Amino acid sequence: MPRAPKYDRQEALDQAVRLFWARGYHATSLKHLEQSLNMRPGSLYAAFGSKESLFLEALDRYAATMFHELQGHIEREPTALDALKAFLRELVLGGTVGTEPPARACMIVKTLLEVSEDDEPLRSRVNALLGSMELAIEQLLKRAIAQGEIRPDTDPERLARVVQVQIMGLRTYAQRELNAGILEPLLADVFSLLDSYRPLPSTA
Repeated sequence: MPRAPKYDRQEALDQAVRLFWARGYHATSLKHLEQSLNMRPGSLYAAFGSKESLFLEALDRYAATMFHELQGHIEREPTALDALKAFLRELVLGGTVGTEPPARACMIVKTLLEVSEDDEPLRSRVNALLGSMELAIEQLLKRAIAQGEIRPDTDPERLARVVQVQIMGLRTYAQRELNAGILEPLLADVFSLLDSYRPLPSTA
């Protein structure tokens, strides 16, 4: 019978997420991973195969956390638009409750800017994850249209792209370590953009 691993895989992945998120893919060495995950080279390879496969798994775990946070807001907030705004606020002003994120900028976007066409597996995964998030936002906007929060003539696919551009821009801008007093008005501007798609008040 094979021996159980002496490490917690999920905990190791969480450590890998924080390390890759802070340093980026190429600047993270195997030595960094060994020290951060407290694993020897042989154990690291046996568990994850390679630095690239570990990074892809960490990237998926990071994305899964984002989707989980979005779903949590959908379940807690009274309307679809409220859920989207709460999600945007969490992304821009803070990460997981009780922890300080290693970087303000999105790990997925940081990877997109870092990897080249030679890093095809990484680039493909990043584009797929961004596409999945865009689709999730689109589905939320469709729900907002169905609930009467957004005008029925709104193109949810196009607006989802606009929202994702705002997320990418704000989180990258927040990488400058600006305080909430600067970021809050910018976030309010994004909310105003979303509110501009609300139905016009009846004049009857």
